[in-house]
Amino acid sequence: MNLATVISVCLAVVAYALFSDKLSRSMLTPPLAFAAFGFAIGPGGLGLSKMEVGHGAIHLIAEATLVLVLFADAARIDLTRLRADHNLPARMLLIGLPLTIVAGAAAAYLLFPSLGVMGALLLAAVLAPTDAALGQAVVSDPEVPVRIRQAINVESGLNDGIALPAVLIFLTLAGAATTGTAGDFVALGILQIAIAPLVGIGIGTAGGHLIDRAASRGLTNRAFEGMAVLALAFGAFAISEAIGSNGFIAAFTAGLCFGATVRHRCAFLFEFMETEGQLLALLTFLAFGAAMLPGAIGHIDLAVAGYAVLSLTAIRMIPVCLSLWGSRVGLATHLFLGWFGPRGLASILFALLIVESSALPYREEILVAAIVTVGLSIIAHGLSAAPLARRYGALAKCMGECEENVPVSEMRLRHGNRAAPGDTTA
Repeated sequence: MNLATVISVCLAVVAYALFSDKLSRSMLTPPLAFAAFGFAIGPGGLGLSKMEVGHGAIHLIAEATLVLVLFADAARIDLTRLRADHNLPARMLLIGLPLTIVAGAAAAYLLFPSLGVMGALLLAAVLAPTDAALGQAVVSDPEVPVRIRQAINVESGLNDGIALPAVLIFLTLAGAATTGTAGDFVALGILQIAIAPLVGIGIGTAGGHLIDRAASRGLTNRAFEGMAVLALAFGAFAISEAIGSNGFIAAFTAGLCFGATVRHRCAFLFEFMETEGQLLALLTFLAFGAAMLPGAIGHIDLAVAGYAVLSLTAIRMIPVCLSLWGSRVGLATHLFLGWFGPRGLASILFALLIVESSALPYREEILVAAIVTVGLSIIAHGLSAAPLARRYGALAKCMGECEENVPVSEMRLRHGNRAAPGDTTA
């Protein structure tokens, strides 16, 4: 990474910060701004940046970001409340997410015959997670019913961790089909899918109890309590990797167990993800625009463009509508929740995992399709979030007493997305 790149990145962060309050009310979302800036300084624009997809710095930022996002988003979910009054995201996660992967794989198999079954499933799993940050206006607009905002938030907070095992399984199976090492898959699958959660459960539960007990006795201060939480996240990742298991699954499981165990509010965790954590995420979008997008644009054809459009529409919206069948929310809500399933940070980070897998003969084809889909999502969902949130909010006001306006408990997620003051929460 050259000096011009570092200076450009610093200037981008400062420039956005100077106008951040005004921009937060515009259609220029932070992911869109940073991805566009990255593209402008990369080989697709001014050529100032020498970033490459395989650069060690990009992978380091991506891995650190993925560990933090998986742990923090999982830790913020109250599983008891999720079962009690958040049935909409539960439906989308348990029914909609698997159907989305199946639908995405079917479309990929038809449009990209060279991928085969495993390659098609891998592409579909990479693009299955959603990112609420790309449509930030939706989850921060007080006119949108809190139940709907929380549905988008909770789904986005959990589906990356749920989709991750599928990505790893399909990636391993695809490599095994290519190299003929099916026996190695069994051993690897046991390590990654079985052992990693055990590591996460142990570290997350023990860490939550220890921090809770120390905090209740007044033995901790806020800064070091936060450091301990970060150490738990990266500790789960490092220990799992050291024993040959998957650190990302361990980090996600540790976050779930930590959130279920700790009883006092870890304010530092929220504040960190809204500052340093968000900075890492935006740097990932900048690297996406500078290093990943320019190379993919040159390989766009009808199949890639068609899959990107389908991924953001039918492949997402039909499974969501099916998952919400019988929930008694209206058609407008089905379409609203179906459209706001933007593909963002998790898909970028999962794509970088594929970059490291040199055994896949169709690796470039999957990367191009994933990158173009994420790029289209950054633009389409970023520009449509504010106007559609206003229109849906106005419609919700006219609905009166209905399923959409049923009060639900609040769960705070990434980038400070919360119910607005005055919202009724159970």
